[in-house]
Amino acid sequence: MSELGVSAMLLAVGVLVLTDALTMEGNFIQRGPVGPKTVPVVVGCGLLLVAVLLAVDVLRGGRGEAEGGEDVDLSEPGDWRTVALLAGIFLANAALIGPLGFPASGALLFWGSAYALGSRNLTRDPLIAAVLSVTTFVVFDNLLGVPLPGGPLMEVL
Repeated sequence: MSELGVSAMLLAVGVLVLTDALTMEGNFIQRGPVGPKTVPVVVGCGLLLVAVLLAVDVLRGGRGEAEGGEDVDLSEPGDWRTVALLAGIFLANAALIGPLGFPASGALLFWGSAYALGSRNLTRDPLIAAVLSVTTFVVFDNLLGVPLPGGPLMEVL
């Protein structure tokens, strides 16, 4: 019955996301019909729908399939080095986003994540990370109206 546990977790996360989204301050006149609430509301409703559909399926006798097609050797231990590197990168991003701003900390996050997951191209990876970070900043800050900390680069972007 672990599937019912997953369904309960999805339901709880969906309620949390919807509650948080619906209590956000947002002015329709300033932002238009699509603002910062739109995506969280859609995601929250999707989580609730999936939770209900999964619960109904499990209660009707549906069961998940065993992992047959995966190329994973379940007898091998987990790769804790990669998990620790990724956790450290996320924590560093959380600590640096204020003083450095999103473009710089996001670039470090993207580059560090690529490195932790095995990419070792020292010319391509930082360039792609910088482009992804600046693009994400511009889309969220300028197009969606979701303010992100710009840090020292605020005057440039």
